[in-house]
Amino acid sequence: MRERKAKLLNAEELFDYAAASLGRRAHSLGELRDKLRRRCTAAGDIDGVLHRLKEYGYLNDKNFAENYAARRLENEGHGKMRVLRDLSQRRIAPKVAEQAVEKAFAETDEVELIENFLARKFRAKHLPTFLAVEKNLASAFRRLRYAGFSSGKSLLVLKRYSQRADELEDQDENNPEPL
Repeated sequence: MRERKAKLLNAEELFDYAAASLGRRAHSLGELRDKLRRRCTAAGDIDGVLHRLKEYGYLNDKNFAENYAARRLENEGHGKMRVLRDLSQRRIAPKVAEQAVEKAFAETDEVELIENFLARKFRAKHLPTFLAVEKNLASAFRRLRYAGFSSGKSLLVLKRYSQRADELEDQDENNPEPL
């Protein structure tokens, strides 16, 4: 099958395209800039379009980051580091992302989030029995780290289910940052 080449757009068409894209789904400034770059006839049009969108209040990275962080916390129950990583992938400035995550997680107990995460991800399993097996314990720990939870709090919760969780501390020191 032949790939269809996207139609290049002038400044007015680019603005309409950007507004329609924002109407379908929220975008960060960086995401929208990349999207417009692929469709513009003149690269100079992009800054003008983005400036107009900001003036009209359609594009605001701070609001985007705050809403995104709140949704990730409420809907998926992810930890701070995962939300920060996701915001970084969406090209949000690190300072803005950090402030948004701190605001979203201000009144959240990480231990309770971890408990809920484990209960949701392993709902068909009896956790003390399941986590007694070393490979299942290591897998649960990796899942918690990938979901953005701190290793200290993750180990604290896992120790409630298995005494072997102490062994994971040594492994985590060798590989402190999850991929």
